[in-house]
Amino acid sequence: MHQRTESPTKPLAYSPQEAARAAATGVNTIYQELNAGRLSARKLGRRTLILAADLEAWLRSLPTMKEAA
Repeated sequence: MHQRTESPTKPLAYSPQEAARAAATGVNTIYQELNAGRLSARKLGRRTLILAADLEAWLRSLPTMKEAA
């Protein structure tokens, strides 16, 4: 019998805590960016979900080290 192995898949969405871990930043930073409108989130009932694509876009929008200096 052939056993099917599941390949690890990237999450489609993160909680703010998961987004902070994925982005190697603090959860307070995630909430600050959400409140400032620089990072988008969706609501599902009481849950806050950050789409992986939105998290990646936010990270890409951050200044490079050269720009920040």
